[in-house]
Amino acid sequence: MTEFLTQLRLLARRTRQHHAIEHATLYMLAARVTRGSFSAFSDPQGFTIYGDVDEATLRRAVGDALLRLQAGETGLAIHPNCGTGFAVSTLLATFAAMLGFAGARRVVDGFPLAALLVLAALIVSKPLGLKLQEYTTSPQVGDRWVARILPVQTFGLRGHRVIFE
Repeated sequence: MTEFLTQLRLLARRTRQHHAIEHATLYMLAARVTRGSFSAFSDPQGFTIYGDVDEATLRRAVGDALLRLQAGETGLAIHPNCGTGFAVSTLLATFAAMLGFAGARRVVDGFPLAALLVLAALIVSKPLGLKLQEYTTSPQVGDRWVARILPVQTFGLRGHRVIFE
């Protein structure tokens, strides 16, 4: 059981590190690539990024992201468009709507309270989502380095798989 927990902690640590590098990479790309948009997701082996970028530009962005995180720019690990923030917003808004409509006999009766609660949920969800990223990312990436970058295509979306050692 102890070995299992050790492995689970390692997988979680690696995912958090890759999540931080992913965010920092997105910041680097935003400064270099002015057209299009990007999306990405992380896992224990690395991250996959979708968007129109050539491998050389991505390689430089990942390298710069690693260097800047290692130099102490920990704020690069937190990104305002992270899926963590979207998940927090979705959950809070859904819960608020359900609470607002609870006990209402008709939709129109519960709508004003539900709308007010959803608005409040959306206001608090942004800072809460950013705060939560402090737990879903880890900017301590000194033991990470890029092993390879591979082109990928999923459902017609072009991207790259960044794999770490």
